[in-house]
Amino acid sequence: MFRETLELLLEMRGDIRVVATASTGNDAPRVCADVRPDVVLMDYRMPGLNGTQATRAVLEAAPGARVVCLTASVTRKETEQLLAAGAVACVMKDDDLDEIVRAIYDAAGRASTL
Repeated sequence: MFRETLELLLEMRGDIRVVATASTGNDAPRVCADVRPDVVLMDYRMPGLNGTQATRAVLEAAPGARVVCLTASVTRKETEQLLAAGAVACVMKDDDLDEIVRAIYDAAGRASTL
């Protein structure tokens, strides 16, 4: 439900386009290989691969993508592992939507309009 709500909120902005979603860490690399996204929002805790494993697999499948972890909880060690795997940021699901959007803009190399 969170993923669908976030997708709707991001699409309503008009300057962010959601090109695909994946419900498991195992699905994410295949989806990214197909659509070649600029930015991937990656949960840390999901069925299949965890965020670190999925980040590595996504970046292998779509090397030009930038991964932002968006999660409800993550430890300092898990954050370090995510960044070492190639994620560019980690934000929390309970952060303000503007902060999540700012992380997406930063990952895409775009100036924030917030």
